[in-house]
Amino acid sequence: MVKQSQLALSDAAEWLGDWHPLAEQLGSTDGLVELGSVSASLRLAPVHNLPSLRRFLRDYQAQILLPHELPAIQRAHGHAARHEVRELVAFDHSLAGEPILQAFASASQRVGQSQLRKLRPLRDERVVQRYLDAVDSGQASGWHTLVYGLTLAVYSLPLRQGLLGYAHQTTRGFIYSAARMLSLSERQCRDAFDTLCANLPEAIEALLAQNVAA
Repeated sequence: MVKQSQLALSDAAEWLGDWHPLAEQLGSTDGLVELGSVSASLRLAPVHNLPSLRRFLRDYQAQILLPHELPAIQRAHGHAARHEVRELVAFDHSLAGEPILQAFASASQRVGQSQLRKLRPLRDERVVQRYLDAVDSGQASGWHTLVYGLTLAVYSLPLRQGLLGYAHQTTRGFIYSAARMLSLSERQCRDAFDTLCANLPEAIEALLAQNVAA
């Protein structure tokens, strides 16, 4: 049990380091072009300086993170914790119908499938093996948010901390990936992070409370 707990914490820390597929795109040499395409799909102004990056991230949080990504993580966590593989696969399939997620669907699935394969050695985890089989056979896509929720459940990591950790690390990933291209100082990055993350704990508590009420 101790070894599994240590492995879980190690995996989670490693995974969250460069977690979000959009942040991954930002880190490329044409990162602002990639970010521009995402901005266009969300009908946002292009990112070219710190104020426009702040606006992009506020809109990302409002349009993607809070209404789509965090609820997807929460729902996947619930299905995995209850060993509801069929429901997890059906939910995976349904995400393909979300227009706002299409801008980074391929990146999300690439990241998710890569992380899911790291769980393959967990032979005794039936939900992991069956979800892997569904992805390998093309019945599921392996969205990164669903694999993240699955991982939290498999390793018994607290959902509340997992949601907040995802929100913090993805926001930080965006900021620091853009910092070099926008010539941002460490102080500017930290201030932007503190401002953008100030309301996240309250939003996550509301999400968890809504699920309990339902």
